[in-house]
Amino acid sequence: MDYIFIQDQETLDLVCARAARHKAIAIDTEFVRTRTLAPALGLVQLFDGHQLALIDPLAIDDLSSLTSLLVNPDVIKVLHSCSEDLEAFLATFSLVPRPIFDTQFAAGLLGLGTTMGYGRMIEMLLEITLEKGESRTDWLARPLSDNQCRYAADDVLYLLPAFEQLYDMVEARGKLDWVLSESASLSEKKKATMPAEYAYLQIKNAWKLSSQQLTVLKHLAAWRLTRAQQKDMALNFVFKEAHLFELALRMPQSKGALSRIHCLTPQERRLRPEILLDIIRQGLEEFDNTSSEAHIPRIKRLIDFPHYKQTLARLKHAAAEIAVEQGVSEEVIASKKQLNQLIKWHWFDIDECRVQGLKPDVLTGWRATYFEPVAQAVFN
Repeated sequence: MDYIFIQDQETLDLVCARAARHKAIAIDTEFVRTRTLAPALGLVQLFDGHQLALIDPLAIDDLSSLTSLLVNPDVIKVLHSCSEDLEAFLATFSLVPRPIFDTQFAAGLLGLGTTMGYGRMIEMLLEITLEKGESRTDWLARPLSDNQCRYAADDVLYLLPAFEQLYDMVEARGKLDWVLSESASLSEKKKATMPAEYAYLQIKNAWKLSSQQLTVLKHLAAWRLTRAQQKDMALNFVFKEAHLFELALRMPQSKGALSRIHCLTPQERRLRPEILLDIIRQGLEEFDNTSSEAHIPRIKRLIDFPHYKQTLARLKHAAAEIAVEQGVSEEVIASKKQLNQLIKWHWFDIDECRVQGLKPDVLTGWRATYFEPVAQAVFN
């Protein structure tokens, strides 16, 4: 099928107006995210069953007709494994599409395979094998070749007929609300932001540090996140996580001590030493000027709690029972990571969900109906 490459507002407005008349449209994005914190959107693909459009967001100043379509409540937006697409839309338009039908989640729900790739799904449902030759394209470069455009077009051309099959099967199972709710919950998570003062919670091995070292890590991690946001740089291109941990562990207070931390990259060493030493000094001063009762508590691992394994086993058993009752796999109901999230929510005063204003996955969306009574029985 031929595609339209849209680089003017008039054509975009016309295509979006036509697409808004349909029950569902297939959407995909192409973006570049190598050294940046946020994905840089290079292309938006749209297929409504009649017109296949490749929209160039770099060439059009006013994309309001597209953004209006993306949030039109009467049109289902069909995406496959939509997590990174949501991030691209958020970074570019400060919004996420709604409502969303994620075909990857739907396929997992139906027992066709969890985390199934797009190509495998199309092969299974439509018996079509897709080419993957342009997956490493620089989607910000212009002009795009016909091969690149056709590769991008295929990502929505076959998505819509696959959706139609999955939609009918999901609806027959009475699980359409699960699919729409899953994407809505994911959208809320994507919109949440980690406060800089709690960025240290995401640093691997932070549990090994003392309260004093954690206070230093808090300042270092907040600086790294803030700088990444200001410069639009991936966190590890600002300062590698393992090296940030090493600074907090050793707490160098002089240029000489800092120079003896040999793991630092050349880029990290190009930072003025005074910047890092000043951040470390601020952390040490905060610790010294804070009462012992107000110090950051050492981070505990779940495995350090005596009843952790027993509690996790009870939650896994409950998830297995729900899975049997609903006729889906346990993985769809709740992963180990999601169950651990629930345990932290109940046992920890500070956790990654709470500081972002979120609830654990199993207490949001369609899962909440099943897990709220489970949580009450296990933790009360």
